[in-house]
Formats: sequence, C-alpha cells, structure tokens
Amino acid sequence: MRITNKMMTNNVLYNINNNKNSLSKTEQQYSTGKKIQRPSEDPIVAVRALKLRTNLTELNQYYEKNIPDALAWMDLTESSLSNINEILTKIHTYCVNGANDTLTEEDRNSLAVNLNQLKDQIYQEGNTNYAGRYVFSGYKTDSSLVFSENTSKYNYLLTERLSGANLDVIQKSINSFDLSSYNPNAPWDTSFDEKPNYITAHRLRLAYNNLKNLDDGQLKIEIADQDSDGNVILDGDGNRTYTEYSGIIESRLSTDEDAYTPPDGTIYFLADTGELILPEDVYQDFRDKVDIKVSYEKNSFVKNDLKPEHYFDCVQTDLTSDDLVERNFTKQNQEIRYEINFSQSMVVNTQGSDAITHNIGRTIDDIIFAVNSVIAVDKKISEVNKMLASGNITEEQKTTLNQALEVLTAEKILKDEVMQKTFGSALSGIKEQQNIINVAVSDLGSRSVRIQLTESRLSMEQVDFEDLLSKNEDADIVDTIIKMKSQESVYNASLSAAAKIVKNSLLDFL
Repeated sequence: MRITNKMMTNNVLYNINNNKNSLSKTEQQYSTGKKIQRPSEDPIVAVRALKLRTNLTELNQYYEKNIPDALAWMDLTESSLSNINEILTKIHTYCVNGANDTLTEEDRNSLAVNLNQLKDQIYQEGNTNYAGRYVFSGYKTDSSLVFSENTSKYNYLLTERLSGANLDVIQKSINSFDLSSYNPNAPWDTSFDEKPNYITAHRLRLAYNNLKNLDDGQLKIEIADQDSDGNVILDGDGNRTYTEYSGIIESRLSTDEDAYTPPDGTIYFLADTGELILPEDVYQDFRDKVDIKVSYEKNSFVKNDLKPEHYFDCVQTDLTSDDLVERNFTKQNQEIRYEINFSQSMVVNTQGSDAITHNIGRTIDDIIFAVNSVIAVDKKISEVNKMLASGNITEEQKTTLNQALEVLTAEKILKDEVMQKTFGSALSGIKEQQNIINVAVSDLGSRSVRIQLTESRLSMEQVDFEDLLSKNEDADIVDTIIKMKSQESVYNASLSAAAKIVKNSLLDFL
C-alpha cells in the first residue's frame, strides 16, 4: 500500500493531538493532585470516592460535634451532682453538731440559717443549664427544674406516688404552754393541769408543704389493689387497679393540740406542713401497701421549690388567664439521646427526679422546725425569768410564774430530745440522699466512659478513612511528574517531527 504525504501528515497530527490530551490530563493530575477530574474517567474510583466521602462526613459529625457536645453536657451534669454531694456532706456535719445538747440559742439560730441556705443552694444546682438548655429537666429543656421566684400564678392538682415504705415514725412534744395565757392580774386563771408530754406518731410526708386544705382544695387517697400474697392486681390491659380510701380524712393545722393524735379510723391532713397523720389501725393497714396515690392541690410556691411537672402526674392551671388554661403533664422517662456513632446512640442527660429529690428539702424543713421549736421555748423561758427578776410582782404571781417556768423547763427538755432525734433521723436520710446522688454520678460516669471509648475508636477510624480516601483519589506526585516529563518529551518530539513533515510536504506540493 502506498503511503502518501497526506496520510503521514494526518497520522502525525493525530499523534500530536493524542499526546497533547495525555499531557493535559497528566498536568491536571499534577495541578489538582487527584487521579480523575470527572467520573467518566474512572467510574469505579468515582463511586468509591463518594462512599468514602459520605462515611467520612458522618464520622466527622460524630467525632467533632456530637461527642464533644455530649461530653460537655455530661461533665456539667456531673459537676452539679458533685456540688450537691459536697453540700450534703456539710449538712451531715451540721446535723452531727446539732445533735449536741450543749448548743446555745445563738448556735441553733445560726444552724437553722445555714441549713436553709444550703438547702436553697442544692436546688439552685438543679437549675444548671448548658447553652441555654436546663440539664435536669428531661425533654423540657426550656423549663427550669425549680421556681426562680415566689409565685401564685399556677394551681397544680398533682398525684404523688408513695408506698408503705414511705411511712415513718416521728416524735412530737404536745401540751405546749402558751405564755399569752398568763394574766398577771388574775394568775389563778392560768391552768397547769395539762403537762407537756412526748408522743410518737405515724406520718406519710408529702412532697410539699403549704397545701390547699380540704375546704379550699381536694385530697384523694387511692390504694393499688393487692391479692393475698401482696401482689398488685392488673386489669385486662395490664394496668394496676385502685380503690379509693373510704375512711375519714379531716383537716388540721400542725399547731393544733391534737394534730398528731388522730382517733382510730381517721387520717389528719396537715396542709401547712404537708403531712398525713395516721392512727395505729390505719398505719397497720397502709404499711404493706406497694402503691399509694395521693392527689392534692397547691397554688403557692416559694423560690427554689421543685416544679411539680418534672416529678408528678399533674394538671397545671394558669390562674392569670381568664380562661384558666389547663396543661396536663405525665411523669415519664425522658431520655435525651445523642448519636455518637453509626447506629449507636447514648443517653446524655440525668433527670432531676432521679437525683434531686423533695426529701432533701423536706428533711431539712423537719430539722428547722424542731430547732425553731426549741428556740421558741428558750424565748419563753427568758421572758418568764425577766418577769421573776423584775421585782414588781406579788407572791401569788411569783408562784404562778415559777410554775410556768417549771412547765416550760420540762417542755424544753422534751423538745430538746425531739430535736436530737430529728437530727439523728436526718443523718440517715441525708446518707440515703447521698447514695442516690452517688448512684446517679456512677451511672453518668459509666456512660461518659463509653462515649470516650467511642471517641477514641472514631479518632482511629477517621485516620483510616482519610488514608483510604487519599489512596483512592490522590495521584502519586512523583509518578505523575515522571509521567508528565515523559509525555512532554514525546509531545515535543511529535511537534518537531510534524514540523519537518509539514515543511517537506509543502515544498513537494509547490
């Protein structure tokens, strides 16, 4: 076959164009550092690159954002719980000191003030927030755990779940002498027939004090049905069945003389202290119950009171609204989960109801009440001593005042004993609260360790994915430079050859 100059020229031009394209592609690899510039160049590399990039993006989301956010939330929660534990340790120390019967009136006053301040600080810790989200409020991260100020804006009908295990025995001093009954002009009118006495009472303490009494609100007690073996009875849907308590319930104030001595078959509801006082027969009936629902109303809250919606089934009524808007809250497990790895999530929050309980404040309230009772008697004794030392009294008045002093001294001895026993029972209660805190911290710590282990593994996976992505996409610069130089030489040679061929062909043509 005869090869013409035209055919040679076309062939050379084709080689030049081909070499130019190869060189251009190599130059792009060199300039961008990537093997391919478009998917059509190598579909397998392109598909693998998309998958690796997607996985790396997800991994970076977990490793660089989700996990640090989760750990920060948990660290802040643990710090708050640790602070509460330290406060409880201080309260425990105060209780040990308070059990000492050598305390003066000033010491007791100081003790009551300090305990009240520590109680407030515990509940302030419950309002800890992370980036504007309250960490102990479950799903309601925009709602603080405690009230930030005194309020009467809302009325709550709340249902508290208790059991026979919540019944406790308390000591009370009764027949307190009222100094206002002393009449210096007719001292013989003062009766000392009822001497101060010491009694024990059975109590079911509710979460709040200053409740609505039976005249203004409602109180309902429901007891879960149990069989002869003590097992709860369930209906067809698997729910517990309840029977409303049909016995007598009467309102009393804690200051009433008979407030802690109800007759058989009658429960006294002390709305001011939030207590149900049970006689012996009712106590025996309630002591083995595993589920007691007590529904009551409260519409006056003070600063640092725990909000009912975080702890109980309740109905909140907005008293500032003309329509009395109601909101229903149901107590449920409210776990906030963070995605920390592919198909792996972790609970990051600790709910306030699992760590910060009403019993902390209520136990301190009992202590303060007992301390203030002793302080009140001390003041009465001081007033009587001042009257006796005045000198402007008759012998008959002096006799009456000495009798009053004798009664008050006996009352102080009883109330001192009650106070010391209250401190003693508070010690075990505070230890129990510390155990609850320790369990919460331990649970939080174990979850934190798991997240840290995941973080460590993701750190290694991030390096591996980046290495795979680099191997899949990145061009070898050394090989690319050698290849480019080689292709440049071929291309330049092709240009030189083409120049000679084209020159000869034109001359031949001419």
